[in-house]
Amino acid sequence: MNMIKKLIIFLIITIFFFQKGFSDNSDIYKKIDLFGEVLEKINQEYVDDVDQSKSMDAAINGVLQSLDPYSAYMTPESFEGMQTETSGEFGGLGIEVGMEAGVVKVISPIDNTPASKAGLKAGDYIVKIDNVQVQGKTLMEAVDLMRGPVGSSIEITVRRRDVKKAIIFNITREVIQVQSVKSELINNNIGYIRLTSFNENSSEQIKKKIDKLKKNIDLKGYILDLRNNPGGLLSQAIKISDFFLENGEIVSTKSRKISENRKWFAKKGDITGGKTLIVLINYGSASASEIVAGALKDHKRAIILGENSYGKGSVQSIIPLQNKGAIRLTIAKYYLPSGKSISEVGVTPDIEVIEGSDDFKFNSETDNQLNFALKLLNG
Repeated sequence: MNMIKKLIIFLIITIFFFQKGFSDNSDIYKKIDLFGEVLEKINQEYVDDVDQSKSMDAAINGVLQSLDPYSAYMTPESFEGMQTETSGEFGGLGIEVGMEAGVVKVISPIDNTPASKAGLKAGDYIVKIDNVQVQGKTLMEAVDLMRGPVGSSIEITVRRRDVKKAIIFNITREVIQVQSVKSELINNNIGYIRLTSFNENSSEQIKKKIDKLKKNIDLKGYILDLRNNPGGLLSQAIKISDFFLENGEIVSTKSRKISENRKWFAKKGDITGGKTLIVLINYGSASASEIVAGALKDHKRAIILGENSYGKGSVQSIIPLQNKGAIRLTIAKYYLPSGKSISEVGVTPDIEVIEGSDDFKFNSETDNQLNFALKLLNG
């Protein structure tokens, strides 16, 4: 079956990309005819029975995944599942995943979810789900394998950088409820705000937290913690960046479509009154997190501390299809005020502090990155 998938994917990709190389549409029609002929031969001659519907799904997905790690085809079942998840409460593991070189990669585990509690980390490569090898699966097929009833168990096998042996995690699926903003006053003088995702009301919550924290007369500054934040809504990243800026460009998007070429600028008024700001990032900080960190770094408004971010600098749009499925398609790329692209590069911290010991835990005694930031603010 894998051979069929590869052959179909190759043919579809050939049809897709050769459109740019030939002005004569007849060549494209010849390729389509050839594709149909190959399908027929496979159906007639292949050693096993072939599910042509699945083969076509694989071909469509092959075209999309050849473009970049984030474009993908969703069957009607997968699309329905995704819509359930974006409603804010769902059963699962609590991880954001993507594809890299045909392997499912953890972009970020979400705070206080089964995945983060079990110890999955950003950058882990998922090689097996229960007894099923992930290599050769599409992203949506892998996501479907990870879904299941709340309370059911799943075994995830990963490969991790600098670790020779595979690591096995036994995880129980839970209802995932994402609380995107948490805050506290540390040492009676540092406002700590942890943002775990960019949801519809994240900016409103952050403003309320800042308004409460700045009432403290001894407040020296703020720490905005974006570690293991996989991103979310662009509109929220813009609003949150704007809270700390007086003026200037926040982010721009560029595409071959003129309508997607846009720039966003800060409005006058830093709601913190210019207090010192440190932003914490790590390899699990992606997309919208990188927009905020990158904009504040370029404007020299914040000290960026931690590890290099993930490098997801592209805009995806969910486009519904007639069969009630959908495609997730990259339609533009993000650019920082400096003009640099985040894609594949990420945001480099001003001060690099590598995550410490094996018992490292966010906002705890073992959180050497946060402890470094606190010492910096306290002089």
